[in-house]
Amino acid sequence: MSTRNSPPANEVQLAGDMRLLLSGNHAVSYGAMRARPEVVPIYPITPQTPIAEKISDLQLAGDFDVDLMTAESEHSAMSACITASLTGVRVFTATASQGLMLMHEMLHYASGARAPIVMVNVNRTIGSPWGFWPDQTDSLAQRDTGWIQYYTENGQESLDTVIQAFRVAEELLLPAMVIHEAFYISHALEPVTVPSQERVDAYLPPFDPPHKFDTDIGESWGNVVNQDMFYRHRKDLGAAMDLVPAASVRADADYQEQLGRGYGILEEYRMEGAEMAIVAFGAMVGSARVAVDMLREAGRPVGLLKIKLFRPFPIEEVRAAVAGVPRLVVMERNFSPGVGGVLHQELKAALYGMTDPPAVHGYLAGVGGVNVSPKKIVELVDKAQTEEPVPGSVWQR
Repeated sequence: MSTRNSPPANEVQLAGDMRLLLSGNHAVSYGAMRARPEVVPIYPITPQTPIAEKISDLQLAGDFDVDLMTAESEHSAMSACITASLTGVRVFTATASQGLMLMHEMLHYASGARAPIVMVNVNRTIGSPWGFWPDQTDSLAQRDTGWIQYYTENGQESLDTVIQAFRVAEELLLPAMVIHEAFYISHALEPVTVPSQERVDAYLPPFDPPHKFDTDIGESWGNVVNQDMFYRHRKDLGAAMDLVPAASVRADADYQEQLGRGYGILEEYRMEGAEMAIVAFGAMVGSARVAVDMLREAGRPVGLLKIKLFRPFPIEEVRAAVAGVPRLVVMERNFSPGVGGVLHQELKAALYGMTDPPAVHGYLAGVGGVNVSPKKIVELVDKAQTEEPVPGSVWQR
């Protein structure tokens, strides 16, 4: 858990690192390069395409030694990822929106095969109607596929989290998504520190899985199993997911020690003495942090809880963070028809049975990419103070 401000405020510049002006997507490409995947099967889709293009540029320049496979679809790209990973090589890919939808079948197969693929998803609206705006529904619709999900706030965090995700995924043999939003992060330029290859190599050991397709080992995958074997397999998958929060905390702590930046799986911002806390993830966190500063300057005890690790949901850590806070205000950039905001529902489930839990207000404020300014967030905090929460999420515009 982090109580620090997000980078660049807490960033430490280390010798051998490069400081570049990068979009969030290009930051991801550099993060992938430093992680040294051997195979990158990929299919371009707006707004993910710059990731694929920059990886191609880095390969052409001789900076990225990788087998870049241009598949005929996202389904085929993920199929190639699984096959490559099961041969024992490190694998990376990226997608967005409808491409992630097309992968859905193979996402289940990847987690079942315990293939530690790392994939970046650029959050974008899903059709119909057609749109290209930031909305988290595409990745949240995959939350039951058995993939780790990290949501990042800016390009620097995305770069660093790609590298950390390989560390966690390969330790636990689980696939992982690193997720950031279209345009607010994917195409926005910011100064980004690219760590040196030597430092990343010292942090991320070579991938050497205990099981792989190898004629000397003589193992296979994909045979039909009976009910009891399937039950045991899913139980083992669940046990591995239970280890993700602690493994993520260790990976992040080591990353901060060795490379100078850390994020935690949660961030508690100005939570001391808070009588209300905003809960958010992704790009909206930056605006929420500004809103909290505005509220604190006005003498109002409001804090912020940033959720970075969403799947598995860090229940115990969240409970500890909000203990003693009377009210929570959840800001959503997603929508599950018939339920409302996904984070709102996950948060209420996590708090169920807690002694004296906070009241939880859910606001659908950023669905479809609608901008949620710090001023709007302050208005929603005011609204939450004057009304009782309802079971579902409330549309706000």
